[in-house]
Amino acid sequence: MQWIPLAAPPDALPPNPMTMRVQSIPPRHHFADHFHEWNQVVYAISGVLTVVAEGRSFLISPDQAAWLPTGSVHRVGSLLGAEFRSVWIHDALGENLFSGEVAVFAVSPLLKTLIIEAAEIGGKQDADGYGERVFRLIIDQLRRARSIASALPWPTSEALSQLCQALYEDPADPRGVEEWSMALGMSDRTLARRFHAETGTSLRSWRRRLRLFRAIELLESGVGVTRTAMELGYNSTSAFTYAFRTEMKRSPRAYMRGTG
Repeated sequence: MQWIPLAAPPDALPPNPMTMRVQSIPPRHHFADHFHEWNQVVYAISGVLTVVAEGRSFLISPDQAAWLPTGSVHRVGSLLGAEFRSVWIHDALGENLFSGEVAVFAVSPLLKTLIIEAAEIGGKQDADGYGERVFRLIIDQLRRARSIASALPWPTSEALSQLCQALYEDPADPRGVEEWSMALGMSDRTLARRFHAETGTSLRSWRRRLRLFRAIELLESGVGVTRTAMELGYNSTSAFTYAFRTEMKRSPRAYMRGTG
């Protein structure tokens, strides 16, 4: 199935000093390569986004966002669909954020709430300056945010992208390197070498990270712990809970409650 391009918003105007864009991205749709004359925060309140920017290709989960500085060429889409929120920020406010580089950062509960609130009040009359105060709180949160390296890397070649898309759609798929190398018409060694070269990690480690991403996506959308474990291919709920706790330092149920 091919990716379908989305049209850019027809009313796209430079932020003055900040603009909130709200859009649903259907499965396998994307905004094709483009750039802005302003900074952008790429975030989804639900679903997982694929982001390609400045030679990097990665996925961000609902507890992460990407910072795209002015002029950076990027592409944003979603494999399974997402509720997309895009914050456009004028250079006067965002010029020193994240050292002017493409970055992925953790979204705090407060920042998520502020983004949702900014989307709710967007376009409404604001006689008392409430909207401006919300925007300034968003900037304050962005200044406190720090880059993280936990985004899920995504390969750049067509063959390995197809492999990763298949695993993303069915993380319980049991096929290993031997089966995938045969399906893709390459040797085991070539597949392992190319996968590491394009993602910086092994297929085994990547799949473990993928399961965490899908777990966060499913839990964020209200899917229960037991069903999430089954969807991800774990043999038991306890095995899933152990793996989740190892990575996230809290249980899936604690994550759903938003507690540590």
